[in-house]
Amino acid sequence: MKQLTRTQKLFISEYIKSLDPIKAVTFAGFPDDADKAKIASEFLSKDIIIRGIKARLKRRIDSLNVPKGYVIQKLLQIAEFSLEEEEITDKDGNYTGKKKLRDASAGLKALEALCKYLGFQTKDEDKNRKEAKIITISNLDDKKI
Repeated sequence: MKQLTRTQKLFISEYIKSLDPIKAVTFAGFPDDADKAKIASEFLSKDIIIRGIKARLKRRIDSLNVPKGYVIQKLLQIAEFSLEEEEITDKDGNYTGKKKLRDASAGLKALEALCKYLGFQTKDEDKNRKEAKIITISNLDDKKI
């Protein structure tokens, strides 16, 4: 199997840090007058470099060693905090008696991430899911009540 050159290793190292291919080419030691966009494109089209990037990323992820329970706990905390109700105040800071969710968007994103992390919904389930029928009072049959 072909080995990575020193220049390719430097490129990979900087690319993983910045995700900027031009910066990675510069870091790898190419001169200022070089066509860095072309070099970056060539580097990112080579299988050996793609495999090197993937291997380096996998090592980084594995080295984090974050327990699954910790991730689940944090996602639950974010969801619970974001979906709590808080009282609404007027422009003078007086409570209006109305309530709203703290940050529904963040809460829903945390729940979505949690579901994906736990594998609640697979692509196969998406294919087998049936279209929901909407029933309103106007189309409700007396025999079905």
